[in-house]
Amino acid sequence: MLQKIPLPRRWSLLLKTLPFIFIIIILKYIINILGYEFLQFSPFFTAIISANIFLISFLISGVLADYKESEKIPADIASSIISLADEGMILLKGEYAEQGKDYIKHIQKLNKTYIDWFHQKTTTLYVISQLKDLNIYFELFQSHIPAPFLSRLKQEQNILRKYINRVDTIRETSFLGTGYAIVETISFILIITMLFIRFDIIYEGVFFNAFVSLILIYMIFFIKDLDNPFGYAQDDILTEEVSLKPLLENNTILKTYIS
Repeated sequence: MLQKIPLPRRWSLLLKTLPFIFIIIILKYIINILGYEFLQFSPFFTAIISANIFLISFLISGVLADYKESEKIPADIASSIISLADEGMILLKGEYAEQGKDYIKHIQKLNKTYIDWFHQKTTTLYVISQLKDLNIYFELFQSHIPAPFLSRLKQEQNILRKYINRVDTIRETSFLGTGYAIVETISFILIITMLFIRFDIIYEGVFFNAFVSLILIYMIFFIKDLDNPFGYAQDDILTEEVSLKPLLENNTILKTYIS
């Protein structure tokens, strides 16, 4: 049996767009054969295409800002989790070594919970409950570590809680939903209209239709992809998720703490 050769993810959106382009090419040929091309090409039509591309550029600039911010979030979460674990090493050599080991295990579980949460395999409330359970260990730490250290632990806990709210907001909020609507509407009208424009040479018309449709459809998919950089649960749909590598590497690092 032939094995499926995985393609680079950068080509995924193009492959997702191509079926629409093939359909448009076939429709253009059918409309040409049936003689339904009743429109003439006009410079006004070119101006509409340019205006639509301007709107698409505006949407991309907006979602790109959120995407660049989102790229930092997994690394910041991973750093805070490691900082929490480092303080637990203090207890591993004292009379509360067993409690210190339990604390490190809880940090390991917390790291895995964040990974599952990003993949939407667990709920936000469950992650918050895991963070809240850190307070049990912080109470134990009070008599064994200086107050400034405990204050820093609480600060790291607050940072982790803040990123939960930030990721949830990015997931649930679409950038300018009305902007998407007008771009999709104009693009759809343009593509349909192009099918009925008369060209002296059919191959010229097919190329023009396919090229413009490719740009419009691809960019719409691209914007929607960027708008949800945490779409790990939708691997077959989205391709531009931010990397969870720092959190995945934490799984290995945390194992060394109690090995």
